[in-house]
Amino acid sequence: MNIAEYLVKRLEELGVNDFFGLPGDYNFNLLYAVENNSETRWIGCTNELNAGYAADGYARMRGFGAIITTYGVGELSAINAVAGAYAENVPLVSIVGVPAVKTIENKTCVHHNFQDVNYKACFEAHKTVTAAQAFLTRDNAKIEIDRVLRVLVKERKPVYIAVPMDIAKMEISDTQPSYDWTSDEEVLRQVAAKIAAKINSAQKPVILGDLLVKRFDSRVEYKEFVEKTRIPVTNFLMGTNLIDMDYDLYLGGYYAHYKNPEAERRVNETDCLIAVGTVYTDLNSFGFNLPYQIKEHIAIYGTYTYVEGVLYNNVKMKDVLEAVTKLVDSKNMSIEKIQIGYEHSASSTEALTSNYIYPRLQEFVKDNDIIIAETGIIPHGIAPMKFPANAELQTQTLWGSIGWATPAALGICLAKPNSRVVLVTGEGSHQLTAMEIGNMLRRGVKPVVIVLNNKGYTIERVLSETPEDCFNDIMQMSYSKFARVFEGDVWSTKVTTADDFDKALKVTQIMNKMCYIEVCTESMDMPELTKGLCAALKAKCKPGEVKVSAQASEGLVCEKIDSIELMAESSGFEYETVVHKAVKMEEDL
Repeated sequence: MNIAEYLVKRLEELGVNDFFGLPGDYNFNLLYAVENNSETRWIGCTNELNAGYAADGYARMRGFGAIITTYGVGELSAINAVAGAYAENVPLVSIVGVPAVKTIENKTCVHHNFQDVNYKACFEAHKTVTAAQAFLTRDNAKIEIDRVLRVLVKERKPVYIAVPMDIAKMEISDTQPSYDWTSDEEVLRQVAAKIAAKINSAQKPVILGDLLVKRFDSRVEYKEFVEKTRIPVTNFLMGTNLIDMDYDLYLGGYYAHYKNPEAERRVNETDCLIAVGTVYTDLNSFGFNLPYQIKEHIAIYGTYTYVEGVLYNNVKMKDVLEAVTKLVDSKNMSIEKIQIGYEHSASSTEALTSNYIYPRLQEFVKDNDIIIAETGIIPHGIAPMKFPANAELQTQTLWGSIGWATPAALGICLAKPNSRVVLVTGEGSHQLTAMEIGNMLRRGVKPVVIVLNNKGYTIERVLSETPEDCFNDIMQMSYSKFARVFEGDVWSTKVTTADDFDKALKVTQIMNKMCYIEVCTESMDMPELTKGLCAALKAKCKPGEVKVSAQASEGLVCEKIDSIELMAESSGFEYETVVHKAVKMEEDL
């Protein structure tokens, strides 16, 4: 087979049956390879960024994804989506069709290039947002494809492969490779014994699960570990619903001091944190509020583990969990069960607010649903919901690129055709990538699309000095009419009251077609979690307090700045040192 066919076949064996992207004259040979494989199909999108987001969504649900673009203009249009996948451990392959080898060697200035010809510029740009890169030649093509795909499988991060258009047609041997890897048995034995001993001696252990449990395909092992240890368990935002929310030791989600104080207390007071797959970021953890570093306890990641600050490399998350589960004693702890999720809100003819929307969505979601929450205020309303055991929540909380959710929903619909997909997006984010609604109709997928129309960028209004700042306004659209612009079978409506919202949700359950609901609220309406988090963020930005900053070799000097925490980070001094010196210098002044 030729190189293009080989690459497509290897990805198909990893579970990639749909390839997203746009055609270009440099990638036609790659597209023919997709179309000629009976197990794969080409999904053309409206632009490369959307294709990257769709491949991201697909990879989240199928394990791996792929995008095919053309040289220069195509790949750079998609690079933001690739970067988001890199940030959030989404394993997708960015495949780029590039000019022929002779054109590259002669530095011929062909289209999609710079006047100062540089055929490696885009390749170099991808080095910071992918875990491995390959520029295929006649001599290295098969070796490089196999090398890069091994990194994809191990690291669960994006990789990049540039395929010259003539190399794509070059024939090679179809030798079956192995992309899997095994844990270092001795390291695994050591780390499992240390973790089990630490847990067995702990008095107040707590388990904190998160995103990477999903990415490294370790849910089964994580669940068995939680149930064997009988230790209270919580999660960061992106780890929502890793554990059945009716489980008797589930503490609810961790939202720092903004909500659910019992989970915060347990995590803060623990003598043994078992963090599994945590992504400790500002929005995912609702601020950096833990009074310790996670790796000072037990921190199990995809390919390595920390125990009391000591790093153990080359051990799979699922292997560590399985080994510890065999060794650890059951703690058989108990907790006072707390209320999980929202209470029922009574319907009314009054204007819609978040206080009604999210409790009602909680009642609407059913088992095996996949909920996609756009970045901004929406995850703050959806994460505290009580989910059915097998429902799934997908967000892009770390990278937070607005517009991600709509094309990601296309990829998720194609990856999981037997699940109901519920997309919840804001109208500001939706405008960036809404053309993929047409592609959904073209492909016959039938999500429930809920567009929250609050007349602009609400999260930015809250964070701005004045909510009325004009840069947070956007062009208003009739979204329910927009959905009917495309040729396809869609039901759409616009709702402004709780009664209308209820009726619309009921209609979706009898419609065998895409359902598109425009939900109108006031511009400053938002979930309670958003209010608390934004108030804290704004409080950190109030000037006028006496703080300190670093000056080359002169030590610390006193001045008016925004935040001790920020200056501690930028100066390199420990936070406690900065606070101590600031207070001392303020007294001297």
